Amino acid sequence: MAGNSAESGRSVTSKVTAILTAFTDGSMHSLTEIARLTGLPISTAHRLASELAAWHVLERTEDGLYRVGLPLRMIGGHAGNSHSLWERAPYVLEDLSSATRRDVRLGVLQNLAVTYIEKLAGHRPVSSLSDGAVLPAHATAVGKALLAFCPPRVVDTLIAQGLKPFTPYTLTTPERLRRGLAVTRLARVAVSRWELELGKSAVATPVFGPGGVVIAALEVRVSDLRSDFQVIRPALSVAARSLSRELACESGNRWPLPAMSTNFALHGGRNGGSAPVA
Repeated sequence: MAGNSAESGRSVTSKVTAILTAFTDGSMHSLTEIARLTGLPISTAHRLASELAAWHVLERTEDGLYRVGLPLRMIGGHAGNSHSLWERAPYVLEDLSSATRRDVRLGVLQNLAVTYIEKLAGHRPVSSLSDGAVLPAHATAVGKALLAFCPPRVVDTLIAQGLKPFTPYTLTTPERLRRGLAVTRLARVAVSRWELELGKSAVATPVFGPGGVVIAALEVRVSDLRSDFQVIRPALSVAARSLSRELACESGNRWPLPAMSTNFALHGGRNGGSAPVA
């Protein structure tokens, strides 16, 4: 195709739509591939893709590929207007990571596991949701912060599936897990010491939405629970309270929850409102 004949008669909207349609299968594309798939000149593809990336509709990876950005992932992955949590979460993670200089996560419970986004310490951007961003709920602080506010039947289902040991420190007996969740419910803070990976620990606290519903949890990874806990907990608590306060102020007091196959928030997972897990 010579010159700009590929662009003849095409509006800006049609060009942008063509670019976004190229990502419907969830793949990543180079600039050359975007131009080929859309029939746009490289210069036009570069200009529009760069603008879409500036608005976070697309994301550019470290190796120069483009992929769907967080806003579109959330539109595709969750029904209704559940964008509020995911719009605010990246900013909270940026601030929390900057304040603590640690890796931080925000997770929700989905299919009895934790789906999450994270911000690694340093200058890397907040990650996007992906099929690979899944953690076991029983072996992580973020997971236990969520499970602690589930109704008993959710925890029962998780236990029935088996508590997989990842290290010698993983909680693999129902009694130990239930006891730990009861403590988390009272303290509003969960910890994991070497339970998922040897030498790695974390502290997490729940995030509440309107009506006291636990909708997510924030986690900070630490090197040593004994020395880091008292330093990390204040910043973590402030971040969780701040995010909870923003979500509680949603207009109409209606909160569309993240999609969960086991949606504990719809079955009594409220702040102090569900039966104890112990």
